[in-house]
Amino acid sequence: MSKQLLILFSLLLFYTHPNYAQQISRDDNLRSIIERDGQAEVTIPAPGRTETDRISRNVSISSLKDKTLHIVLSPQTMEWFVMQSFDYKIIEKDAAKGMVTSGSLKDAMEWESYPSFSQYDSIMRSFASTYPSLCVLDTIGKSINGKLILVLKITDNVLVDEDEPEVFYSSSIHGDETGGFILMLRLADYLLKNYSVNPRVKQLVDNLEIWINPLSNPDGTYRSGNTIVSPVRANANGYDLNRNFPDPITPNTIKQKETLNMISFMRKHNFVLSANFHSGEEVVNYPWDRWSRLHADDQWFYKISRKYADTVHHYSVPGYMTFLNNGVTNGYQWYQIYGGRQDYITYELQGREVTIELDDIFITPASQLNSLWNYNWHSLIGYLENALYGIHGSISDFYSSEPVTARIFIMGHDKDSSHVYSDTLSGSFVRFTDSGSWDLLFTARGYRDTLITDIIVTDGEKTIINVLMMPDSISGTQSLDVPLLYPNPVSSDMNIVLPSDISGTVNIIVYNLSGIKIAEYNTISNIGVPIPYDVSHLAAGVYYMVITNNTTKISYTSKFIVLKE
Repeated sequence: MSKQLLILFSLLLFYTHPNYAQQISRDDNLRSIIERDGQAEVTIPAPGRTETDRISRNVSISSLKDKTLHIVLSPQTMEWFVMQSFDYKIIEKDAAKGMVTSGSLKDAMEWESYPSFSQYDSIMRSFASTYPSLCVLDTIGKSINGKLILVLKITDNVLVDEDEPEVFYSSSIHGDETGGFILMLRLADYLLKNYSVNPRVKQLVDNLEIWINPLSNPDGTYRSGNTIVSPVRANANGYDLNRNFPDPITPNTIKQKETLNMISFMRKHNFVLSANFHSGEEVVNYPWDRWSRLHADDQWFYKISRKYADTVHHYSVPGYMTFLNNGVTNGYQWYQIYGGRQDYITYELQGREVTIELDDIFITPASQLNSLWNYNWHSLIGYLENALYGIHGSISDFYSSEPVTARIFIMGHDKDSSHVYSDTLSGSFVRFTDSGSWDLLFTARGYRDTLITDIIVTDGEKTIINVLMMPDSISGTQSLDVPLLYPNPVSSDMNIVLPSDISGTVNIIVYNLSGIKIAEYNTISNIGVPIPYDVSHLAAGVYYMVITNNTTKISYTSKFIVLKE
């Protein structure tokens, strides 16, 4: 047999082999399902962490459970998946037998069926028109197909931009995860109806600005038109919007219209606390999703997540929300993703967000919507109450009392962008952290660093502090009552400005905490003119500086902190 014939015969055997034919048939079937339904769910045996990480960068993983990786494919990701030749299984899509569409607006507002999109729009408008002193309707933008992405603001004095912490609930960024959509509508209804009769609700509405976005991916949910018939996970372009946010690891992701609008909206509002509602499992997932290292406030995140799940357990049937660690998980420990919203908010916007998976099936049957509410509404209220606790404060100019925009950093604790900033207009800030004693460093352009030590935080309570920051430049018309040391803490060069009653020739002695003299020298002090002092020879730690006028013997003692980078 000639060499050419041998090659031809070998190829013929390969292409007619049953396994190859089966693979081709399965791939074609997968393509046809995606063309028909807009997506397909497949499973593969769970690979190791490295391979799962590679897969996560290219397709949308929806869960890792029982050593099986669940993947949702869209037209955008199908061909990459097919090219990998995975040994996959197609999960047949159940008919949407539980997807009952509301017969009327009145039926829809019984919360035991799914509204048409036009009914949803009317419901949101009715909240604002029925409760004009408590609720306004806003938009985050429009979807690719032109559907409004609606959001409610609920607070007392709703037409006034009060200096209150802002919180944000958002659902169904995955269009086929529908339970949270109805829960958010019902929560808005509950808050508005019970404001005057429920003290717990009144406390929330009076002290917070509550923003609720029931449906953040309307094109995915209402893919087929005005009713929910065949919803998909992705947006109209086939992109998973919860893998589409800016990410330091995958920075070149194409940002979709809905993502860009959501980012713009969230940057406009300094949300201190938020949650993103999903379905597919039953668990509270907290940052980080993309890193194995823990968030600086990992213990705080675990506590608020644990409280949500434990409250659910108290009001639900046995077995609900018990996935992974009895209903709570760190995101990375479950499976790694990139471009997720909770990591973006927590890292880029200095907010605090968790992802709450409400149901182990994507499309909650209408008959189970009431149970889903009964299981979760106490937790939904309790989660918002976290925004009332922690460290609340304001930062202002020492002389003018004008608000100061400052960075708030917990010494020896903060990392990976876990610090927060004060509001640019009011100077107010909120810093959540675990119970304990904390040292907060305040830094702002044009101001001396300010350190406040031993701030006590207690679970379930609010700690209030007001911070006055001293400008860097000291005018000759301003008088000092005590020495001014800045920056403080300091790593290299420090400036010393003395009160007028001690100007002249002064003696400066530096002691460490043990009372041992570290340095001593004499210098001349002029009113309003800083005395430079180099601390580079000092080890990191706390020191006391005793400054004495050599003639009058007037003396002052000041504390400063040396940091080493």
